[in-house]
Amino acid sequence: MIYDLSPDISEQLAVWPGDTPASREVLLDMADGDNLTLSTLRATVHLGTHADAPSHYGTIAPSIDQRPLEPYLGPCQVIRVAVKRNTRISADILPDKLDASRVLLATGTHPDPNHFNEDFAALEPSLVEELGRRGVQLIGVDTPSVDLFSSKDLPAHQACLRNNICIIEGLRLADVPAGVYELIALPLKLVGFDASPVRAILRTLT
Repeated sequence: MIYDLSPDISEQLAVWPGDTPASREVLLDMADGDNLTLSTLRATVHLGTHADAPSHYGTIAPSIDQRPLEPYLGPCQVIRVAVKRNTRISADILPDKLDASRVLLATGTHPDPNHFNEDFAALEPSLVEELGRRGVQLIGVDTPSVDLFSSKDLPAHQACLRNNICIIEGLRLADVPAGVYELIALPLKLVGFDASPVRAILRTLT
């Protein structure tokens, strides 16, 4: 079974306030008599479900094309978290033993991809540090950021940078039961860019 974790990409998809929403310019259209249909996409690279590059939050850090692909492909554990909005998730939510080196946290605090609510939950830096100690190489969240909307120093991002942990934000996890899956969420090879949209999926292992 496959779970599609990415929202529809359209002009209705909400982006971070002030960022560039998706838009389509049709250059040629078969409906108008052209020999083919051709269109241009304009949007932020932090669009929908996306992989942050370290260069997004680190001064001297790799861009998305410089990241290895291995963290974005492989066994993954989905953990459902009961958390209040506008709070940070602590390491207390972690089970005694993790079953995969990729962890996706389902908070339910940003439920509508077409409406940007600023009071989503985020991660305590201590949670990221604990995941790093346990060998986790990727963290994914169902919110627009691993940090709170109001955060300027981005402590959870900085903890990911220190621990070389990859970040995926904007996942759609509402219908995914807790458990272990195979994650496939490969970023595009966008040279020099600070993020890339991904088509993220989970495949059941049995």
